[in-house]
Amino acid sequence: MQRSVCIVAAALALYGASCFVMPCMMGAAPEAGRQAVREQALVAAPEAASASAGSWSPLALGAALGLLVAVATGRPALAADLENGESVFGANCAACHAGGNNSVVPEKKIKKEALVTYGKYDVAAIIKQVTYGNGSMPAFGERLGPDDIEDVANYVFGQADKW
Repeated sequence: MQRSVCIVAAALALYGASCFVMPCMMGAAPEAGRQAVREQALVAAPEAASASAGSWSPLALGAALGLLVAVATGRPALAADLENGESVFGANCAACHAGGNNSVVPEKKIKKEALVTYGKYDVAAIIKQVTYGNGSMPAFGERLGPDDIEDVANYVFGQADKW
């Protein structure tokens, strides 16, 4: 599948590049005949303009198809990677927060009810808590990268009502 997409993309790129090639007639005209060619071009210009106005530009078509492929096959920007969040949670958080519980301070669970009670049922609040820590929870801002923290925060937010 990917090979066929690459072949189609290469063909469209080559076809789109053809709009940058000068017409053969202009380069082949001798110096004395260039004026005659220019006069013919000026006379034929209104006819050519009306004929080319309805035709597709290869460059525009190539750009549109390239944009379509990029948008259709690309991952959404800033999408949370929940699988990564789950693995980061398992490696760093599950020792104290297995199953949404809290083994250090039992009333401060990471289940939805407790997060709502303490004003933490928000991805931004969870990111702040994980990054800077609070109370008996240590800060993970220096141990984990911002993307990992965002992923684990989205994972916790998504799991809070399931635990």
